[in-house]
Amino acid sequence: QVQPVESGGGPVEAGGSLRLSCEASGYPYSPDCMGWFRQAPGKEREGVGSINSAGVETYADSVKGRFTISKDNTKNTLYLQMSSLKSEDTAMYYCAVDPPGGLPNNNCKLAYLVEFGISGQGTQVTVSS
Repeated sequence: QVQPVESGGGPVEAGGSLRLSCEASGYPYSPDCMGWFRQAPGKEREGVGSINSAGVETYADSVKGRFTISKDNTKNTLYLQMSSLKSEDTAMYYCAVDPPGGLPNNNCKLAYLVEFGISGQGTQVTVSS
């Protein structure tokens, strides 16, 4: 099974910015839904944001106005631009892609992406205050 590959994580000071990348090259299909979720130690997975094939973006309330998702369709590459980072943004960040056959009802819903998406190994983001 092909996995997306995340990169771009690292340490950053509070208030700073980072840009994560996710390469889903090699997929036998063009994903209809791609996005990001994160998981901090001892916590459940949290959807961060998603973008569907029409370019419609969805964000968790916790990151709205600070994070922006974009996609290069020619490369099946997804980006997450994170700004005004807070210590509570510290987590492993995972890229997720809809599986073959799509998500339930072909709905690019964050919860569906977190539950059913194909994710990579993750990239660690650590925000120091």
